Formats: sequence, structure tokens, C-alpha cells
Amino acid sequence: MKRLLVANRGEIALRIFRACRDEGISTVAVVAPDDRGSLHARSADATIEIASYLDATEHVRAAHESGADAVHPGYGFLAESAEFADAVLAAGLTWIGPPPAALRAGGDKLAAKETAQRAGVPVLPTGTPDEIGYPLLVKAAAGGGGRGMRIVRTRAELDDAIAAAQREAAGAFGDDTVFFERYLERPRHVEIQLLADKHGTVLALGERECSIQRRHQKVLEESPSAALDPELRARMSDAAVVFARAIGYESAGTAEFVLDGRDFFFLELNARIQVEHPVTELVAGVDLVREQLRVARGEKLVTDSSLLGHAVEVRLYAEDPRTFLPQAGTLERLRLPAGIRVDAGVEEGDEIGTSYDPMIAKLIAYGSTRAEAYDSLGAALRETEVGGVTTNLPFLRWLVAHPLVRAGRTTTAFLTENPPLTEPPPRAPDPAWSGAWRLNLPAPPPRPVPDVDAAAQVHGPATEHAAVTAPMPGTVIKVLVAAGERVSARQALVVLEAMKMETPLVSPYDATVRAVHVAEGDRVASGALLVELDD
Repeated sequence: MKRLLVANRGEIALRIFRACRDEGISTVAVVAPDDRGSLHARSADATIEIASYLDATEHVRAAHESGADAVHPGYGFLAESAEFADAVLAAGLTWIGPPPAALRAGGDKLAAKETAQRAGVPVLPTGTPDEIGYPLLVKAAAGGGGRGMRIVRTRAELDDAIAAAQREAAGAFGDDTVFFERYLERPRHVEIQLLADKHGTVLALGERECSIQRRHQKVLEESPSAALDPELRARMSDAAVVFARAIGYESAGTAEFVLDGRDFFFLELNARIQVEHPVTELVAGVDLVREQLRVARGEKLVTDSSLLGHAVEVRLYAEDPRTFLPQAGTLERLRLPAGIRVDAGVEEGDEIGTSYDPMIAKLIAYGSTRAEAYDSLGAALRETEVGGVTTNLPFLRWLVAHPLVRAGRTTTAFLTENPPLTEPPPRAPDPAWSGAWRLNLPAPPPRPVPDVDAAAQVHGPATEHAAVTAPMPGTVIKVLVAAGERVSARQALVVLEAMKMETPLVSPYDATVRAVHVAEGDRVASGALLVELDD
């Protein structure tokens, strides 16, 4: 392995470049026509332009033209495509990842759940909506990163949710297949890091707590999880290893679970490196990308790794800190902290556009204790400065200081039950007083987690003419109302797409549509007039 092409962009491409340089391997970057100015394109030893990051044949062509003998897919795009792995191997190149058969077995989320069930690994029920009931989750079979997922609580919501999930999945993965899964309202999301070689060794390198999410995408990750004790950790790790062996897994991968009390359920295997892999690297003392390279060369894994200390990671995004809607602009100032690990995908002066994920950097702090890691991360966030584009930095500072987060008592519902930047409680409530206790009554049934719609920007009081404008730049993919139509509060008016994610914009109150100023397919800037309403 002399020269490696990274079939990806941004932060993960730069991360793989660093590992290659440590291994003495030269690097090749690929760049799409609309991404020529990106940092990864100017950071490799060679750069080749390709038509699209989703075109497998273009990556193979670029590898041959640049003299690369290996391909690393990173995460996203084609990272879990068995067809891409086949094409790389058929071209005589080394594939840095699981074998195509394992990608097929683990990549189809529904088939993977069936394999897990046969292997004795617990899974959430799947089936038709009538079989599993509500609430349910519409989920892309080829999905990941929160794309192609919709929560459905009533039959009336189902058709729109399926259509939206299919559109999003087709745009992100080229496959619009979806399935239905029972939805748990307030679980934890815990994942096990796996590493497997070609000689039958499969290692579980501890867990990551990933419960704090927005729009099904992770915001903060840490290792280890405050929810696991040694016995539960061992059971979840064993289940992850059993599944990996069942599909003949090799390379780095992650088994994702939801945790409800002490019961856990397998969700899916992410057959790739994860965005949040650095927290495991700091706790386990391994370089997972270099281990991927070693596995691809046929080397045996070292099995005596130990887990020490605590690590926590947050993702710095160009997005609104309250709504999480993506933002665009030029990074006029970027000051990233010293003293902790920072994995950045951009630098000062770069443009954050609307075509790709708006992540600026990952900030990862390590400490001998959980409190020490959080204190270090909090100090690092106070040191961070970004100018020229709206970011989630105020939200991250709020989050890391939140008493429920510091107490380790979060679930996937945390951000809907604790809206960003709201006043937190003075301290986390004592677990002994949580839930029902008066007169020894049984705990009441859990209330559904409230839905959080992406609110359009509305100008003007509700009693007068109001203008609904775009909260971020994007493409109009659906116009759902017409002039003269009467709409109710929270009814969807327009659906915008940005960064391959759909955002429905809803009416803030009962109103009449005065005018619609966009059509499906229009590209709009942030603040563009979309719909006018009259009370």
C-alpha cells in the first residue's frame, strides 16, 4: 500500500490523510466540481476532479489516473456500498473496509435485523404499521446519519412520512427503500465500537453514549456511558461481537443499540468508521484508521487494549443554535481551541455552502474522570470563536454546562424536552425523586415526546399580514398550499431541502394564504419570501 485515494471530502478525508502520513502512505483527494475550493482538496499529495462523490466509477477512474493502489471510503456517500467495494476490488485496488458480502449483510438495515434475531441478539419489532402499531419509525433501509427517518404517531401522518423518508433516502443514498420499526419514546442510544481482522479476531472496544441528538443526528458523544455498568457493558459487547461474526465482518464498524432500562435492542451495524470514533480512540489508546489500514494489509489485531479515562465530543456546525437549521456563509474568523483534540474540515476563509454537511469541526476532550473531560471541553468551547456564519457554538456551551447532561441523565428526547438555550434547572433532580412516588402509586404511562417542527421565519404579528421566509438557503422540493387556501396552525406550507435533509416549514397559526412566491425546484436564499399569510 503506497498511495491511497480517499473517496470522500471534508473532515473525514483530512483525518484519513493524517493516518496515511503516519503510515508513510501518500494520499489522493477527489473533488466534485462544486467543491474545488475545499480544504481537503488542497491538503492531499494529489487531487483529482470527479463528477460526483456518489459515482463509484469516477472514484475508480481517479484512483487509476492518480496511481493509487488503495481506496478508503470514509463515512457517508459510498462508505457502505457493496457495489462500490466490488468495483474497487475488481479494479485490482485494496479496499479499506469490510468485504462486500459483509456490507450486503449489514448494510440492508432490515436484513441485518433479521440476522441479529437469528443470532439471538434482541431487536425492536418490525413489520407493517398495523402489525407494530404507533408510534413507529419510518426508516431508510440503506440509511444512516439521520437521513430517511420519520417518526409517525398516527395513521394520518403515515403517507406523508413515507414519501418524505423515501425522497430523502433516494437523495442521500440512491436507494428509497424504507421499512417500519417500533419507536421508543425515551431510550438511550448506545453503540459498541468493533474492530475485526481477517484471522477471525473480533474486538469490542467499549461503548459510546450518543443519546443527545437533533433530527436523528448526534450532537454529543462520550465514552464510556454513564448508563452502563460492567455487567451490562459485557452483555452489549458480546451481542455486538456475535452479530459481527454472523456476517463475517472485518475492519472497523459500530453496532448501534437503543437502551431502555437494562433492556437493549440492536438497531443496525454501521459498516464504516464513525464520525464519533475519536472518543473511543482516546479512551482505548488506538488509532482506528491506522488499524483499518493494518487489517486491509492482512495483519493481526493486538487484543490486549484497555479502556482508561473518559472522552467527550461535540460537533461544531454552521447551523442555527435554536432550530438546528443549516446555515451558509464565509468563515471570516475561525479560532479553534488548543489543549484538546480538534478534527476540523475547514479553515478560516472557507465557504460553507448548501450542498454538503455543514460541520466545521469536532472538539474532543479527554480526562481521567468524566467531570474532568467535561470541564476541559467547556473551557475549550469558551475559547472557540467563529465569525461570518451562524453556528451552534452558543448551543454547545449551553449543552455542556447543562446539569442533566453533566449528571449523565439524558435520553434521545433530551432536546425536545429541554429546548436549546432555555434556562436549565439549577441542578439535576435526585433520581430517588424521579417518576411517580406519591402514595406509592404506579408510574403513569409515559407521555409522547413532543414533536418539534422547523418553524419558518414569520414577519408581522399574527393579527395582520405576515410574510413567511426561508430560514436557510436551500431548494424548494414541495409547495403544499395555494393562494386563497385556509390553513391551520402547524400545517406544512413548503418543504425545503438543504444538505440532503428535508425541512417542512409550517404555518404558525390559523390563516389564509395570501400568496405563494416560489415553485417546486426553486433555489432560495436565506430570508427569501416564500408565502404570505393573512389572519
